[in-house]
Amino acid sequence: MSSDLKMNIELHIQELVLYGFSQKDGERIQKEIEQELTRLFTKHGVPASFSDSYEITELKGVSFDVRAGMEVETIGSQVAQAIYGGMGK
Repeated sequence: MSSDLKMNIELHIQELVLYGFSQKDGERIQKEIEQELTRLFTKHGVPASFSDSYEITELKGVSFDVRAGMEVETIGSQVAQAIYGGMGK
């Protein structure tokens, strides 16, 4: 038996509201959020507080800085890190 355990994670974000971005930017932010969350789960695993099936009805992430001219991919990465960080609370 392999020591590499494979885990399937299904994450459904019903609503994520980000004001002040165009639809095109929103799509780029969404893509980056998905990529960064995948990276975080791969690197750090599932938070220990999760069980076989775990539901969070509301997640309040940490704050992060958005500055004028910041790349939307950077914003998406920060959003993903806030989501992931909030899962461990």
